Amino acid sequence: MLTLFVVSLVSAAGPANYADMPFELGPAPVTVDLRNMLREFVVRRSCEALDTTASRRRQAFDSGNWQRWRDSVRERLSSALGLRKYRVLNVRAVSRHDLVWGGAVENVLFESLSGWDVNASVFLPDPNEFPPPWRAVVIPVGHSGKQMPSYQIPAQAFARLGYAAILFDPPGMSGEKTEGNDHFNDGARCYLTGRSSNRFFVADALRCLDYLETRPDIDMTRGAAMTGVSGGGCTTMMTTLLDERIKVSGPACTAVPLALHPVRDMYAPCVETLDMGRFLAYDDVDVLAAALPTPLLLMAGAEDEVFKRAWSEQIAADVARAYEQAGEKEKFKFFLDPGGHDYSLRMVAEFTKWMDKWLAQIPPRQMPEWTAADFELLPDDLLKCNPRQQENMFTLNRSRAEALHDQAHPRPAVAATALVKAVPATVPGCVSGGKSLAWFHWVEELSIRPEPGIELPATYLYPARQGWKGGALLYFDDRGRWTDLKKQGFLANATGFIAKETDGPAVLTIDLRGWGDTAPANLPYDIAGWAGTDRWLAYVTAALGDPVFAMRVRDGLATLEYLRSRPEIDCERIVIGGYGMGGVVALHVAAIDAERESPCGPCQVFMNRPLASFESLATSPANMWPHDCYVPGVLMSYDLPELASAMTAAVMVVNPLGGDAKPLNEDTLNGIYAAQSAHVTVRAGLAEEAAKAALVEFIKTSTAR
Repeated sequence: MLTLFVVSLVSAAGPANYADMPFELGPAPVTVDLRNMLREFVVRRSCEALDTTASRRRQAFDSGNWQRWRDSVRERLSSALGLRKYRVLNVRAVSRHDLVWGGAVENVLFESLSGWDVNASVFLPDPNEFPPPWRAVVIPVGHSGKQMPSYQIPAQAFARLGYAAILFDPPGMSGEKTEGNDHFNDGARCYLTGRSSNRFFVADALRCLDYLETRPDIDMTRGAAMTGVSGGGCTTMMTTLLDERIKVSGPACTAVPLALHPVRDMYAPCVETLDMGRFLAYDDVDVLAAALPTPLLLMAGAEDEVFKRAWSEQIAADVARAYEQAGEKEKFKFFLDPGGHDYSLRMVAEFTKWMDKWLAQIPPRQMPEWTAADFELLPDDLLKCNPRQQENMFTLNRSRAEALHDQAHPRPAVAATALVKAVPATVPGCVSGGKSLAWFHWVEELSIRPEPGIELPATYLYPARQGWKGGALLYFDDRGRWTDLKKQGFLANATGFIAKETDGPAVLTIDLRGWGDTAPANLPYDIAGWAGTDRWLAYVTAALGDPVFAMRVRDGLATLEYLRSRPEIDCERIVIGGYGMGGVVALHVAAIDAERESPCGPCQVFMNRPLASFESLATSPANMWPHDCYVPGVLMSYDLPELASAMTAAVMVVNPLGGDAKPLNEDTLNGIYAAQSAHVTVRAGLAEEAAKAALVEFIKTSTAR
C-alpha cells in the first residue's frame, strides 16, 4: 500500500541530517491565534457597535435634539421588555413586626405578572418622629436576598430617616423566589422567545409603585424614589426610564461602559443585562442619560471588585456632560464611596440628602453617622412572605414558547435567512497546507477564511484516482472536525478511505468558529462558577444583534461555496450533515441555500444527535445545552421541524435529543415532528453502530444520485 509522501533532502553534497528536515504535516498555516480568534472578533464588532451608539448620543446632545434621542432609547427598552399594563395587584398581607427603634416592617404579597408574586417587606418610619403619610423609596435587591445586611440595613436606615422603604427579592438568587428562576439558565431561555429576561426584574419594581399608590399612609403626590446596588442598581436604571412616577433615581455599583465590562474584560455577565441588539441601541451611559430630566445620583465604590473605579468615573463624566448639555446640570451628581461592591451607610446618607432635595423638598439636614452596629439585623424568618412558586421565569417563558408554537410560521427558510443575516453567495478565501497521499485518498488541510479575522481549519479528503470527479459531504461537528474522521470513523467509512477502488464521496469537515481547534481559550473570569465561554459568547453576541449561531451558519454557507468551487466536485451531488449543533447548522445551511435557488440544486441534509427543536430548550425543565444554542428570537419565526419540512430535498434526523440532551421517547418525538413532510425521515433509538450505518447509507445514496 502507498503511504504518506516522503520528504527528500538529498543534494550533491550528500544526504542531510534527519534533524534538518522540515516538518511539513499538520494544519494549514494561519495568521491569527485560533484560541483567541473568536473572542477578539466579537470584541472588535461589539466595540464598533457601541462606538456607533455613542456617536449617535453625542450628536443628539450636540444638536440639541436629545429629547427625541431619549424617547427612542425608552421606546427601545420598553419593546425589549415586552411589559404591558397589568393592574390586578391581588394584595395579601402576610405579617407585621414592630421594631425596637419605633418603626415597623410589614410583609406583603402582590402580583407583578399574572400568578407571579412580589414578596415585599415595607419598612415604616416611627410615626411619632415622622407622622404619616410618608414619602417612599423602592429598593430592588441585587443578586442576593432582601434579608442580607446590604439591603436590610439601608432599608431600615431610610425608614429611620423618615422614608418608607419597600424591599423585595429578585427572581432566583438567595431570596424566596428561587424555583424556576435561575437567572442564568432560565433567563437565557427567554432569548428564544424574543424577550429580555430583565422584564421579570423590572416588572416587580414597577408593581411596587402601583402597590405604594394603594396605601393611605404613603404620599405619592410627587412620586417616589428608587435606589439599588449591583443588580438592584440595574433594575433602578431601567425602571427609571419606564415610569415617570420615579422622581429621584440612585443606582449604585452597577454602571460602566459596556465596552470595558463585560466586553473587553470578557466577564460572563448576568444575562438579563444584555437584551437582544442592545449594543446597537443603548450603552449604560445611554440608559443613565435617558433618565433626563429625572434627578440622578450615580454611586460607585472606589474598591469595587468588578465595576472598577476608573470605569465608574468615566461613565459619570459622560452622564454629567449630557445633563449639562440638556440644561439640567444640578440634577446629576456622582458619589464615590471609599468602599467596595456594597450599598454603604454613606450611600444611604447621600441618597437621603438627594431625596430631601428633589422628592421631599425640605431644607438640608444633618445626617447621623451610623455604623452597622447601630442596626438590628432582623432574622430571615421575620421577612419571609412565602410567595407562590407555581409561576416563574421558566413557566412563563414556556407558556410564551407554546403560544408561539401555535402561530403560523410561513416560509421558515426566508425567516432563517433573515435571522442569520445571510449574505450573497461568494467563494471564501482559502489557504492550503498541501495535500498528502494516504492510501488511496488525497488528504488536504485547509484554512478557510469567510471574512476578515476569521480563519477556519478544515480537513478535506477525496479519491486520488486520476481524473476523479464526484459527490461530496460537507460536515459540521460541534465536538471538532476530526471526531468522526479519525480511527476509521464513519466519515472514513462513507468515503471508502482504504478501499482501492473507492468512488468517494469526498469529505470536507470543518471547525466552525468556536468549535474544535478554534474553541476559545479560558480566561481569568472563567474561573467563576457562573462563567463559561458559551455564556459570554451567547450573551454578548445577542447584544451585538448577531448571535454566534448565526455566524456559524454563515461560515457553513461560505464553506459550501468553497466546496462547490473545487474542480473535482460535482456540485449537484453534495450532501450536508452534522453532529449535535453541527447538525442544526447543517439544516440551516441547506435550507438557506435552497431558498437562494442555487444553480447546483438543493442539497440533501442529515442531522446526527441534534437538538430536536428550539422549543424544547424553552420547555424542558432541565437544560443541558450550551447557552450559544439559545438563538435570539428564533421561536417567533420558525422551529427546526418546520425548517426541515419546508425543504424539498431529503432530510434525515437520527437520534434527536431534547432540551435535557437525552434521547426523546417516541410520543414526544411524534409530537415534535407531527407535521413533517414525506421527505423527512426521523430515526430514533438507534444503537451507535446502527446509527452510523444508516448515515453512511444516506450519504452514499445522496451523493450518488
